[in-house]
Amino acid sequence: MAALAPVSESENSSPPRQGNPFKLVDPMSMGKGGVDCGLMPTSILSSESIADALSMRFQQVHGTRPKVFRAPGRVNLIGEHTDYNDGYVMPIAIGLCTWVAAGRRDDRILQVHSVHFGETIELSLDGLAGSPRRHWSDYIRGVAAVLGDGRKLSGANLVIYGQLPLGGGLSSSASLEISTALALMWTSNFELPPLEMVRICQRAEHEYAGTRCGMMDQFVTTFGRSQHALMLDCRSLEYQLLPIPADARVVVANSMVRHELAAGEYNRRRADCETGVRILGRHQPTVRALRDVSPADLERHKSELPDPVYRRCHHVISENQRVLIAAQALQAGDLDRFGQCMYESHRSLSCDYQVSSAELDVLVELASACPGVYGARMTGGGFGGCTVNLVRSDAVEQFQAKMAEGYARATGIIPALYACSAAEGAGAS
Repeated sequence: MAALAPVSESENSSPPRQGNPFKLVDPMSMGKGGVDCGLMPTSILSSESIADALSMRFQQVHGTRPKVFRAPGRVNLIGEHTDYNDGYVMPIAIGLCTWVAAGRRDDRILQVHSVHFGETIELSLDGLAGSPRRHWSDYIRGVAAVLGDGRKLSGANLVIYGQLPLGGGLSSSASLEISTALALMWTSNFELPPLEMVRICQRAEHEYAGTRCGMMDQFVTTFGRSQHALMLDCRSLEYQLLPIPADARVVVANSMVRHELAAGEYNRRRADCETGVRILGRHQPTVRALRDVSPADLERHKSELPDPVYRRCHHVISENQRVLIAAQALQAGDLDRFGQCMYESHRSLSCDYQVSSAELDVLVELASACPGVYGARMTGGGFGGCTVNLVRSDAVEQFQAKMAEGYARATGIIPALYACSAAEGAGAS
């Protein structure tokens, strides 16, 4: 079990307003990686250890036994910035999760404690409206507000423990949203179909966090399957589970450079895509999204598009093709071809969509020179965060060592690297 800081008798009877009585001391936070530092851990505590530790601390503070829920982060193997263009994506859920311990209250208050921030906030269920506040509680507030639209929510005590690096491109936001939704449905004694919960959490991020994300993150966090990639058609929401060969591992490399999607660049890219759809739709009324535009159609009307808009459209249209090719390669066990699609995706994200960073480019370049690497690319929204690398299983240890050394030499930053496997989607612990 993960060790916990000692608790005093006074904490049992009346939770203090200051300090951090919920402190969860994780061995991974010492040295490389770690939750409290916001880094990527080099190893993972068992789910049982985290759930038991969080449950025990909740009981010591609130005096009742909670229900613990978990929702994984995700790594997108290929298909970046295609989800909100009705395109194709291929993510996996990973073993790093957001954990929420939940207990019922008899009033209309949500008391929420974040272990990562060492902060406790209170939200009234009768006063959740408002624009984004640029605070971690926006995600909680948004999920509660949208979930409570037409449904009766009850007050709750929540303690949140996150293993995912914030702003790392591994979808810590969707992980927090889905785990919170599961917790609030339980405390309020109702259930919803998983897809409805996914839509609620996407809407919460749009309206309360200010990020106009697609549905990929919430979807794979909910529907992910162990040892499988999930190829999702973001228009029809049909998906296919693709087994990942046993002789390949996914290694995530955290650049330790944090992005802020809500700062506006993500939304600007989406607006560029919508501009492209409007212009191209003048010639083809059936065009509803870039999903409906062929490479030939784009080139035919290139002169009508501002250069940045053309570049955004070119990335999305070519990326959709890469996902389809990558899916065929994975089914055929052709990891070399799959890896080539990853490298092509990164070049497109860097040159056309312009969401990479110098640090991410260094990580991909270093990976391409390592033995046993099939492919590498940035993953997530961009402007920092992580790369995803497909590596031969017997080369992972050497790969991690070479990457750590090379990146530190090139940037002066020590990266965090994590060899992961595709994990199950969200649920109760």
